[in-house]
Amino acid sequence: MKRSLSILALTGTLAVGGLIGYELNTRTAPVTASAVPQPVTTQPVTTQSAATQTAPDTNLSAGSGAQGQMLPATNPTYDRGRARTESEANTVQVVKERQAGLVYVSVKESSASSAQAQLRQRLQQQLPFTLPDDGSGSGEAQSGTGSGFFVTGSGDIITNNHVVEGASEITVRLHGDKTEYKARVVARAPDFDLALIRAEGLPSGAARPIPLGDSDQLDVGLKAVAMGAPFGLEFSVSEGIISSLERRVPIGTKGVEQSVIQTDAAINPGNSGGPLLDSAGQVIGVNTQILTGGSGQSAGVGFAIPVNTVKKLLPQLQAGKGGVIQTPTLGVQFTDLSVLSAAQRKQAGLPAQGALIQKVAPDSPAAAAGLRGGAGTGTQLNGQAPTQGSGADTLNTDGDIITAVDGQPIGEGDDLRRAIIGKRIGDRVKLTVQRAGKTRTVDVTLSAFSFPTSN
Repeated sequence: MKRSLSILALTGTLAVGGLIGYELNTRTAPVTASAVPQPVTTQPVTTQSAATQTAPDTNLSAGSGAQGQMLPATNPTYDRGRARTESEANTVQVVKERQAGLVYVSVKESSASSAQAQLRQRLQQQLPFTLPDDGSGSGEAQSGTGSGFFVTGSGDIITNNHVVEGASEITVRLHGDKTEYKARVVARAPDFDLALIRAEGLPSGAARPIPLGDSDQLDVGLKAVAMGAPFGLEFSVSEGIISSLERRVPIGTKGVEQSVIQTDAAINPGNSGGPLLDSAGQVIGVNTQILTGGSGQSAGVGFAIPVNTVKKLLPQLQAGKGGVIQTPTLGVQFTDLSVLSAAQRKQAGLPAQGALIQKVAPDSPAAAAGLRGGAGTGTQLNGQAPTQGSGADTLNTDGDIITAVDGQPIGEGDDLRRAIIGKRIGDRVKLTVQRAGKTRTVDVTLSAFSFPTSN
């Protein structure tokens, strides 16, 4: 039975009477023609190490059309229902030029072990109401759909990690072709919500890679064209603009807030993994999340992973051999000093910004570098003292305070997490640390450390 595999991850708050949630996983069950349309409740929407060898057909260049330069309309006919404006003609041309690079992804997975079923179980334990049944507890095999796009002529496809994670079988279809081709996972980067899959048995020339643009050169207001399979409606197109380049939302399994492209182009469940294109027909992002306002569908606020993140990870993904690209971890629990009030910081004698270490995990990179956590019994501050990775009500104020990574100041706690997740296993970072009122520099060699789990 084909059903929706996703559930709305409610990560927002009740504010002004509205429930705000990030869509953490937009994999959706395909819509059948005979079915009566029903309201769709969907959900969600994650680095690295490994070799850096680059496959010879890696698509890292812009290809046809320079950044910000529109594809020319090859047939400027503007009558009889055809494009009447330059913008319309450009959109039509972009779609015609790039639709052959779009991929419709179908997956099957075991409901008992799927990431979606486990997420549903965790959410149900936290929420005071019952989540709608999507069949994940029925024991039946689940199926769902997502999107992707070719990045090489040999059949490499970029999609979201949450589209293929836990899948026992993956098939893909190409535009204008009902043939299903089997695909396998080459590698996944869960902490960035990206995955590389490879289609098998494609006819020669069938894989049409879409050129990758440069997300660092974007401007708010530029055209954005989203392609994918919303609600299983394969090979659909929507258009909007780049609404913001200043957004950060939790991405991937670690939930680290990362920079994303915000667009008002309609993105819905099933668009996950599809390309966001500019007017030059280049990929500028990978559609991954939506802000739903509680409706479970597009509210005009969608998010895409910047294509430069894809370009950075692509060589590692291609060399992944079916594995998972891990990201390094310091191995510390800390309090973000920026979220404490001025009165709380004054009470504890703390600076305005930085990551105050509460605990250093044994055998972690931080422990090997000699970083120290709080050794006292803790100070009870007036009000709550949030601690990263800890539920403690008290604050140890005598631990090391990390104020910068490689010379970049730590303005908030996620600055530290973003700096570390952007590194590779084996990299060395220089931490600026305050200890007992003195500033020192500590070199840390990063590794793929995991916190011990408590029994």
